[in-house]
Amino acid sequence: MSGFNQPISGNDLARFSGPGTFMRLPSETRLNGLDVAVLGIPMDIGTSWRSGTRFGPKQIRAESAMIRPYNMATGAAPFDCLQVADIGDLAINTFSLPESYRIISESYDAILKRKVMPMAMGGDHSITLPILRSVARRYGPVALVHVDAHADVNDEMFGVRETHGTVFRRAWEEGLILPDKTYQIGLRGTGYAASDFAEAQGWGFQQFPAHELWGRVLSELGQEIRRDIGDLPTYISFDIDSLDPAYAPGTGTPEIGGLTTPQALQLIRALQGVNVVGCDLVEVSPPYDTSGNTALTGANILYEMLCILPGVKAR
Repeated sequence: MSGFNQPISGNDLARFSGPGTFMRLPSETRLNGLDVAVLGIPMDIGTSWRSGTRFGPKQIRAESAMIRPYNMATGAAPFDCLQVADIGDLAINTFSLPESYRIISESYDAILKRKVMPMAMGGDHSITLPILRSVARRYGPVALVHVDAHADVNDEMFGVRETHGTVFRRAWEEGLILPDKTYQIGLRGTGYAASDFAEAQGWGFQQFPAHELWGRVLSELGQEIRRDIGDLPTYISFDIDSLDPAYAPGTGTPEIGGLTTPQALQLIRALQGVNVVGCDLVEVSPPYDTSGNTALTGANILYEMLCILPGVKAR
């Protein structure tokens, strides 16, 4: 345990004080010696409905002060075996989505070159495309676990091909992901045509609509996905709007009839053993949830993803 960064204990320093980092971990500007780099991408210029996700990383960090280092349910203690630090926010260009994509991709190239696993706090979902471009340069096409209310496979939005609703069409077109190892979980809502979801199935995407998951324990689904993935490098992208707005109202494009927070935990915990090479938590929009509960949920989901990373033991 010695030598690994530990979150500041709430018994040593009150949770309402101390550094404004994720889980009050050390802030680090260098990547040397890190296993995991937690970073913020405070961007909402790729969104199409309600803005506000630029404030997501800051509130996720604030709410994460409540989380303790030991997972009582799984026995995982990620900070006992991984060197984790918060490396701050990427300095995106808030007036230019293409320029922000360049900044994100170049930053990720530098992180992955050091063999550090990046864990991103969004930001809208458009951030995942430049991330996947960098991940694919490092690992080749990856398996993808995509938890979301929306498939994000539009061809374009307002004539623009790179937005939060086109991410996974571009990723498929560019060969960044393995289509038959792409799992979209929690899809729902209304659409413009049946092809909104069905087209991606034709590419090989495996889709699990929310209405087929109502009342189900998702541990079994997670275990099936884990077996199907095997040892392949895997990226996890978790959109907070996959959860029902009763659990996560602070998001840009809410859809009723979503997953519950227990289902989200069941799914993530069942992915223990997957070769995760990167992950993100996106679309937390604090202006639409002044209670902070959406950001608190997002912070806990990030922690749960830390708990399933390679090298972390659980019961």
